[in-house]
Amino acid sequence: MLERMTNSSLRNLIEFFGIVGRLKRTPRSGWVEVGIHQPESVADHTFRTSILCMVCSNLEGLDELKLLRMALIHDLSEAIIGDLTPSRKTAGGKEAEDAAMNQILSLLPKKQGEKYMGVWKEYQESESKEAKAVRQLEKIEMALQAKEYEEAGSTRQSLSRFIKSAEKAILWPGLRRLLSCILGERQR
Repeated sequence: MLERMTNSSLRNLIEFFGIVGRLKRTPRSGWVEVGIHQPESVADHTFRTSILCMVCSNLEGLDELKLLRMALIHDLSEAIIGDLTPSRKTAGGKEAEDAAMNQILSLLPKKQGEKYMGVWKEYQESESKEAKAVRQLEKIEMALQAKEYEEAGSTRQSLSRFIKSAEKAILWPGLRRLLSCILGERQR
């Protein structure tokens, strides 16, 4: 397929990869708000969320490829709109995310862009088992990161709001048990 693409299509693909690369330089704003020096990037978060999805999809009998696709693109719009904490999202946040995803995915070949938009919409609607799993696993990733920042003494502020957010979002018994183990080892 690549060898048959026009130069214009290849440039669009390169632009797509460049936009994705911005996530490596986009700090997670929640950690910035609590004073973490050199916080993880959105790409860092996406990477570990993807690993969690890969492992847990097999343990929970879920569609591994679907979970991985959702995990890899769940925050892709943040390459354009930035990382917004829940408290900073506005009523127009969903429209901004939709516009950013349309802009980013329009750089891909049409069928591919449509497929990934479908996966992203499924994640946004959070009705399938896979979408619910990814949403909960990304909260587990956040709880792990909070625990790591606490253990490293990275901030004087409490990171309990991140832990409470994870506890509220994680509903599946197996994932609640995993979170409980994470928090049980958390230094208090």
